Formats: sequence, structure tokens, C-alpha cells
Amino acid sequence: MFKIVKRRSLNPTVTELQIEAPLVAKKAKAGQFIILRVNSEGERIPLTIAGCDKEKGTVKIIFQVVGATTELLNHKKEGEYIEDFVGPLGMPTKTDGIKDVCIIGGGAGCAIALPVAEEFKKLGANVTSIIGFRNKDLLILEKEFEEASNELVVVTDDGSYKRQGNVTMPLKEMLDAGRHFDAIITIGPLIMMKFVTLTAKPFNVPVIASMNSIMIDGTGMCGCCRLTLNQDGKRVTKFACVDGPDFNAYEIDFDEAMSRSRIYFEFERKAHEETCNLLKKEVA
Repeated sequence: MFKIVKRRSLNPTVTELQIEAPLVAKKAKAGQFIILRVNSEGERIPLTIAGCDKEKGTVKIIFQVVGATTELLNHKKEGEYIEDFVGPLGMPTKTDGIKDVCIIGGGAGCAIALPVAEEFKKLGANVTSIIGFRNKDLLILEKEFEEASNELVVVTDDGSYKRQGNVTMPLKEMLDAGRHFDAIITIGPLIMMKFVTLTAKPFNVPVIASMNSIMIDGTGMCGCCRLTLNQDGKRVTKFACVDGPDFNAYEIDFDEAMSRSRIYFEFERKAHEETCNLLKKEVA
């Protein structure tokens, strides 16, 4: 059993928890993830490590309520426990040789992008962060990104906060102006990462995409997070959980990944509704 030592609501659908897990905290690195179960009958879900305190032995996770398990997890309070918390898993984000980096996060993906930005800042790299949200109410982690970045650009789709537009707009302006980045790391919705990649391609800047969002089982056994990569003229299958979650964005077949990700939408929606109804009955 793993104790929830701190809970914070970041917006109406996104929650931050700090979990007491000293063995995970001791070895965790930016870009890795954990697998948890809320209770003994619950499903296993992977969540990216959003930060850790090695001295206190705590690990931070940030999640968006989208399905049954995240709904259950969101009802947990400080001082309560979750059943399992296993990790760290996955390959850490590669930092060697990168001195000037652009971190691009979208929506809840900013929770994954933040520890990556913090790691590069700690290593002395110049960090430019671009984060985007649908509107001001969904904004998360702005203060944290300010501290982890040499330059921060915030955009909202509707213009309700800071600059109106999407994350590719300031990126293209920077590249058009001659800005040099050793790498662009993008984390967020698949459609966003696809267009970040297309924006950067004419400038020959390496782009790394984090494919955490398509993981389900987290061990490679379910096959749901398989990706098709185009490598040297050949189509190669990889798994986001065991081979990633970071991949060369230019090799990813984003259209196929987006098509496959929609397969589970109705199942998740129904499971979420059933769990909400069950929790309401328990409260009543």
C-alpha cells in the first residue's frame, strides 16, 4: 500500500498527487513512468512521473480524469492509500549533447513536459518552453514552467489567456527568425505533436515525441501502444511502453496512431459513466 501525502487540484479535470514511494523516488528519472492500481480489484494504468523528492521519498503524478480508474483515483484523499505503485519504467529522456532545447507541451501533456524541462535546466541547458491550452480555465503549471525555463510562451486556443493560437505558431516564428535548437521535445495530444513535427521538418531540427498518451498496460503485453515507425524505408513496429516512450517524431506514423487511439474512446466513456454512477450511490 502506498500513502497519498499531498493532493492538489490543478484545474477541474486535472489533479496532482504526491505518493510515498521511496524506492521509486530513489531511481526515477525524467521521462519515465509508473504503473498503479487504486485498489486490489482495479485495473493497472501507467502514469508519467511528474517529479520526485528523493530525500522525502515521494513521487509526484499528475493525471486527467478521462476513464473509470482516473475517476476512482481522483476520489482519493490525503492520508489514504492506493494498492500498487510500481516503477520507474520506460526509458529516460535523453539529454546528452543537448544544450539548447525547446519543450512543447499541450494540455495535460504539460505535466509530462515539466520534469523534462526541469532536468534540462538543472543540467545547464537553455530551455525554451511553449505550452498550450484550450482556454484559461484549463491552464496548469505556469509558475513551475517559468522557474524551469529561460523563456516561456503560453498560448490558448480562444485567447482567454496570454497569446491566442496554438503551439506551432510561436515555434514557427522562432524558427523563421533563425532560432537554433539542438532538439525539440513535444508532449501532448497526438494531433498537436504531428503538427509540431511538420512545422519543424523544413528547418531540419531533431524532434522527439513522447508517446505516453497511447500506453495502456505499460509492459508491452497488451500490444495497444504499438507504433509504426518508418525507418530506412521500412515500416517497423515498436511499443511505446518498452521501447519508449520517446521516439524520433519524423519516423512516427501519427495518422495511424490517431486512428488506433479512437478505438477505445466509447469504452472509456462508458466505463467512466458507470464508475461515476457507482460512486454517487456509495455517497448517497
